[in-house]
Amino acid sequence: MNGVRFLLDTNYVIGLVKQQEAVVKVVTDRTIETKACVYSFVTRIELLGFPGITSQEIDGIERTLAQMQYTALTKEIEDCTIALRRNYRLKTPDAIIAATAKCLTLELLTLDQQLVNRMQEIEANAE
Repeated sequence: MNGVRFLLDTNYVIGLVKQQEAVVKVVTDRTIETKACVYSFVTRIELLGFPGITSQEIDGIERTLAQMQYTALTKEIEDCTIALRRNYRLKTPDAIIAATAKCLTLELLTLDQQLVNRMQEIEANAE
């Protein structure tokens, strides 16, 4: 994943699609290009599996995701997810996202403050 630096959580991708001010500001201020971003299989499932999603919303999400790189579940991410769920009591999707960021050494971009706090705790304990 040459040149990839960021893992986008589901809520962050939604923010990009909807052009939410908080997300756009971070992306603009930090000059983050979508080609430097990756999304997880769990993010794709959460985004496209939402009940009642419209075809217009699906198109917008798929256009946004097409600009990024995709990462699937690997055994390393799976094992890390299991450890994070055990040690930090994370919900499975959050544990997958955290494990993906950790295993691929990516900065996680999320609007979920609880997950931000948990990631800081995970990183502090890794040192």
